[in-house]
Amino acid sequence: MASSITENLELQLSEMELLFSMFPNKGEIDLEDASALLYVQRYLEGVREALPPQVSFSVNLTAEEPKADVCLHVSLPHEYPFAKPEIFVWSQALDRQQQKQLNDDLVSHISSLYNGELCISIAVQWLQDSIVPYIEKSKVTSENAPKPKETKITFHRMWIYSHHIYRQELRKKILDYAKRLHLTGFSLTGKPGVICVEGKKENCEEFWRDIRYPNWKHISCKHTETIEAVENVVEHRLFEAFEELTFEAHGDYGLRNDYHMDLGQFVEFLKEHNCEHVFQILFGLDAKSAKNVDLSLTS
Repeated sequence: MASSITENLELQLSEMELLFSMFPNKGEIDLEDASALLYVQRYLEGVREALPPQVSFSVNLTAEEPKADVCLHVSLPHEYPFAKPEIFVWSQALDRQQQKQLNDDLVSHISSLYNGELCISIAVQWLQDSIVPYIEKSKVTSENAPKPKETKITFHRMWIYSHHIYRQELRKKILDYAKRLHLTGFSLTGKPGVICVEGKKENCEEFWRDIRYPNWKHISCKHTETIEAVENVVEHRLFEAFEELTFEAHGDYGLRNDYHMDLGQFVEFLKEHNCEHVFQILFGLDAKSAKNVDLSLTS
């Protein structure tokens, strides 16, 4: 059955209305772009000529017994529901093996549905009905895992640059990941965004692998620092904990998400932690000129 983009978008809006009726509370559904549905509506009304951006969002669920927070990430191509959505589940309660198995099983379930069938609410229901065994298996695996032998480790520090970091769900995920992996550093919100993580190399690499999946396109690791055969990670850290930085901003902090962090304050923060040299690597600017440059020019 052939369908037009207009018909597809109308179906997507109807499904989003259903989802919002299923999850009416604040924070249960988190749109990646707060204006995405408005753009779709304007396109359908003929007010907007350009195709709207894809609708991307997260559905935040809570599993019971064992209690755990579960996040379902969704991105709808313009051809959906006649093309499968990009869909991914993440939970801190899942180990890597069970998370992979859960996502494989969810994709398999979605693929078994009829072509053209709206499937996000079906995916949510399947997840609510099926998540508990995966969490329980992860818990058993964690409890039975042999304790690692004491060995020398590789210390690693990663400097990550993003076009922007705004969404509350994403900011929370960054903090949760860093805490779970025992990493220190910071996350600078705004436009552009900067993340620094430091700790065991395998933990930094796992953070980088997980944080950019599945749909974070405008992000790159600009610089890494590695020290081999370390006995004590703490003595090599530049930061005592992992924190979110909120400097004075310029621009509009409203729906447009168009505000830029103060470069001068960021430079001072880097100086305090003996890493001012990284500023030029991140932005291509001399740190001495930071106070005279609009951060938006670097994005």
